Amino acid sequence: MFTNIAVYKFAPLADLETLREKLQGICRDCELKGTILLSPEGINLFVAGTQSSIQILLKELRSITGFEDLNPKESFSENQPFRRMLVRLKKEIIAFGVEGIEPGKKSSAKISAKTLKQWIDEGKPLTLLDTRNDYEIRMGTFEGAIPAGVEHFREFPDAVEKLSPELKERTIVMFCTGGIRCEKAGPFMERAGFQNVFQLDGGILKYFEECGGAHYKGDCFVFDRRVCVDSQLRETSAAICFSCQMPLTEQEQRHPLYLVGETCPFCHPSREPSNSPSQQAK
Repeated sequence: MFTNIAVYKFAPLADLETLREKLQGICRDCELKGTILLSPEGINLFVAGTQSSIQILLKELRSITGFEDLNPKESFSENQPFRRMLVRLKKEIIAFGVEGIEPGKKSSAKISAKTLKQWIDEGKPLTLLDTRNDYEIRMGTFEGAIPAGVEHFREFPDAVEKLSPELKERTIVMFCTGGIRCEKAGPFMERAGFQNVFQLDGGILKYFEECGGAHYKGDCFVFDRRVCVDSQLRETSAAICFSCQMPLTEQEQRHPLYLVGETCPFCHPSREPSNSPSQQAK
């Protein structure tokens, strides 16, 4: 059984090369796999291994000033979901490209998973905004949520300009997979004039952990070989197209244009655009 952890933290990091070498050594010795991103603004990681190995890594990370309270989201899998171990240095731990957005200094107000469920249960007037990419959203999202309409998170600022001006005075709860994209999306929206912005603390994965699938339809795309997890944080039957990297539902895998290791209904040369799944999903 493998323990999968996902955690990020916006806090100043220095001497990144030295830290990178140290973490590479720990991950190699502990046979961990996944990705760790280090930047001057903080850390973002998705790693899997044995429970004891994960604890060794977390102990090292929590020894860094400002990272003592790292609290990862956990899930479990029968197989190792990552192919290799990467420790990379980046300008940003989540690519956004907008100057002056610094979650380590200022972020939007957060609400817990249980609070969001309560708000929805009670019928509180709010707008749910999914900040993820379109290909992730098509695998599942909260009922009634508005998709940001982006293929990459860097497009989010342009997408905000297309939102209805009426939303600037409404209560908006934004969400993503684990919460990190909202850390930048929230302050940006506030700077653009949206007055009541909240972010779902811990994202969809934390919501699944605490509230199950209430008010959520479908699965949650994850960036590893599991492809998607359900509301019980279990690996699903979803697959990834070898050619176009589109996540595919079990039903789409039964489509005659899905050829394992080759193409799928979204990219097969003979597909008819008017009848393709990509058109139906829009």
